[in-house]
Amino acid sequence: MRKGLLVVFTGNGKGKTTAALGCALRALGHGCKVCMIQFVKGAWKSGELTAVKRFEDLMKVYTLGKGFMFSEEEVQQNTESAREAWRFAKEVIGSSEYDVVILDELTYLMYYKIIDKQDVMSAILQRPPELHLIVTGRHASDELIEAADLVTEMKEIKHPLNNGMKCQKGIEF
Repeated sequence: MRKGLLVVFTGNGKGKTTAALGCALRALGHGCKVCMIQFVKGAWKSGELTAVKRFEDLMKVYTLGKGFMFSEEEVQQNTESAREAWRFAKEVIGSSEYDVVILDELTYLMYYKIIDKQDVMSAILQRPPELHLIVTGRHASDELIEAADLVTEMKEIKHPLNNGMKCQKGIEF
């Protein structure tokens, strides 16, 4: 029997969701079933979501967020949908239907106190023992980092957006 790992990709740099999707691709290559729940990103068209449609038999993606939360107003607009998404995520985590579950940008919900941190930690720690769980987002809590088996911090050193470049298809979305 394998031990399910808790993996956290955090930090201010780019690549957290991309790293999680890399793990998903690796798991899909082994025939594992993967579920990704996106808590913040809105329903815009991205290359990675178009690509994973090719694996519909093994991977499900649920984009349940309404968009980024850069202001207090945006946090308020996202609160109810984020809480609904978390309730759904807890069902998925406990279902034993998947080998890998990705909770994309879950850390924001904890950071902005949209959902209870202890509820999250309880669901994570009580997950089925064989489930690999991947959490992404900035501001990972100390409790989440302590509980994790693997933590990678993405650190921004240089980014083209800071020089006025627009987002590039295939790199940013």
